[in-house]
Amino acid sequence: MKKAAVSLLLAGLVLSACGSSSSSSSSGSAAATHSSASATPVAANSGSCPHNPVRFAVEPYDTGPALEKAYASLATDIGQKLGCKVQLIISNSYVAEIEAMRGGNLEMGEFGPLGYVLAHKLANAQPAAAFGDTNGKPDTYTAGIWVKKSSPITSLKQLNGKTVALSSTTSTSGGLYPISALIDAGFKCTVTSCQGLKVVFSGGHPQSLLALTHGTVDAAEVNSQQQASATAAHEFNAADYRQIWKSTPIINDPVTVYGSLPVAFQQKLRAALLGLTAAQTSTVDTELGTASNGPMVAVSDGTYSPVRAVASSVHLTTSDLG
Repeated sequence: MKKAAVSLLLAGLVLSACGSSSSSSSSGSAAATHSSASATPVAANSGSCPHNPVRFAVEPYDTGPALEKAYASLATDIGQKLGCKVQLIISNSYVAEIEAMRGGNLEMGEFGPLGYVLAHKLANAQPAAAFGDTNGKPDTYTAGIWVKKSSPITSLKQLNGKTVALSSTTSTSGGLYPISALIDAGFKCTVTSCQGLKVVFSGGHPQSLLALTHGTVDAAEVNSQQQASATAAHEFNAADYRQIWKSTPIINDPVTVYGSLPVAFQQKLRAALLGLTAAQTSTVDTELGTASNGPMVAVSDGTYSPVRAVASSVHLTTSDLG
């Protein structure tokens, strides 16, 4: 990726921050309007907090206001356990979040599974914990491709000659898994295109859903998380659509810590996350669209090996970031 592009992406991430002094004085950002919700009242301890405030970014898997509402109390609770102020940042893009951590501008980041695999390789992101179910297992979700109920399309093979909206090449359920499924259905695909059909990358799960509901594409990816949040917001009624493909369960997002930080802080953060109650993670569990809400659970790099294997099978490389 060119240096100028990286700088612009990083700038976009910083401008989306909630709780910083620069954001609170700005009137041009929707995130800045709600900045006070994500800063904890705890005074930062410079001896244990690697940055004041500790910066916590969340991938843009839903609209910014929805994510800010879901994560604001979580950021406060994490800060109380750490004894540090925590600044919630809603990232503008998957790539921006990776680049921010690589540059040492994030202490914590929630990445999608594929985003984590890339961030682990490129930015030294280390898994700290993941959202769990009531059985102490990591939450899962599914990728899906949908068409309108009135469409004659009932299978992936019938997408030949059609237009399909996907989210991003760095999205697990909005790019990687659908492309893999299209390959399995007989299409010759790269990470960014498929022969015989037109792939349009919308930029995010909400945008893909809108492309489907507005009828600007023949089919679109709608994962179980987006389906749940859009249904709750009365923006999607599954009865009006048909799911023509559904993935196997995917282990949900890890919250990561920047691996170049002191080991003591990394351990403290893991303990803080694993010490959260189910009630403290409930707003995020709801946003993630999970049916079984429990406390966070420990995960390792190996937890995401299945995602890494799918990325390898479709020959995803760092040059495909976008």
